[in-house]
Amino acid sequence: MKTALAIAAGLSLVGVAHAQEVTVTPSADVRLRYEHIDQDGLPRDADAVTLRIRPGVTASWNGWSALVEGEGVLALADGYNDGLNGKTLYPLVADPENIELNRAQLRYAGKDGLALTTGRQRLAFVDERFVGSAGWRQSEQTFDAARFQWGKATGLTADLAYSWNVQTVNGSNGTGARPRYIGGNNLFAVLGYATGIGTVSGFAYLVDQDASAVQGFRLSSQTYGVRFAGKAALTRDISLGYSASWARQSNWHRNPNRYAASYWLGEATLGIKAFTATIGYEVLGADKGIALTSVQTPLASFFKFNGWASKFATTPPNGLRDGYGTIGYGWKNIGPLDAITLGATWHRFASDRLDQHYGDELDLIASARRKHYTLSARFARYRARSFATDTDKAWLQIDWNL
Repeated sequence: MKTALAIAAGLSLVGVAHAQEVTVTPSADVRLRYEHIDQDGLPRDADAVTLRIRPGVTASWNGWSALVEGEGVLALADGYNDGLNGKTLYPLVADPENIELNRAQLRYAGKDGLALTTGRQRLAFVDERFVGSAGWRQSEQTFDAARFQWGKATGLTADLAYSWNVQTVNGSNGTGARPRYIGGNNLFAVLGYATGIGTVSGFAYLVDQDASAVQGFRLSSQTYGVRFAGKAALTRDISLGYSASWARQSNWHRNPNRYAASYWLGEATLGIKAFTATIGYEVLGADKGIALTSVQTPLASFFKFNGWASKFATTPPNGLRDGYGTIGYGWKNIGPLDAITLGATWHRFASDRLDQHYGDELDLIASARRKHYTLSARFARYRARSFATDTDKAWLQIDWNL
């Protein structure tokens, strides 16, 4: 209802604006993806071919804008478990068929970095570790929310949002343990101060889930922390990026589990012209060693963290320690191509309690871009030691953006 009122308000404003002041801009992106999964413990391999189409239109005038965007997902080859179709002999590919309203928002962007947004929208806070759009999935995660942003490139900044509903990646047919919507009074806040060497931020993420993909109300939590991130030019061709985070998470609202656990992240990236090398260490701490008493991030953009094999979307009871390293190289303007990128990442996964070696993972990517098109190939190889099972995943994907 709140989203519908926001849309109606936006359309009314469009109607009263002078025609010569209104700019209408169409948008569209199309993604075709093939995904193959070979997972030990399941009798069949998954082969999914999915097509995602996301058309939209934005009307802008005098600092205001109104955006409406749809989303449709079609399974061209459905030899996979999408979480809803009951094909449990196959590995999970969480991209069910779907037609839905992805975004419908009214936004005002004023002076001094002020922005106000209401309606169904994309939320991505900081690195998306705790709140993000889950953009890797064919149906992205969006929020019915009101958001306030203020601040310039340097100095004090504020980013605050209240969300009363989360539209999940499960699509319009989501139900049961994989619901379409999860309601709740979610509060997100980041206050930062930007300097010449980096930005120091304090954050609070209060996640309230009336329903959950894991045991009812048990993923409601409150997380408070600090973060510092920046980048320095060491020479003309060499740069160093760095980030560090610490947070403390505990139960909140109707979560029956009583727990408190810490989150840590340290990461450094060395850039030498077109070459990059990153090392990092992330800890999602554990409290009691029982289910869902470790740090959980149910609203994160999961694919960006802890390996592309996606073994750790729910943090194990004994927590998670992820030591990783990435190397990459990029070329620009190679023949008819605008860019080519190669990358490789190695993860070593272990527990936060009891010193368990969960497993290791290798992730590889190659991509090429030309104008509106991007072609990419990925591969993930997870080898289990004491958690989950050996899994190989491969993707071939083409994106087109207007």
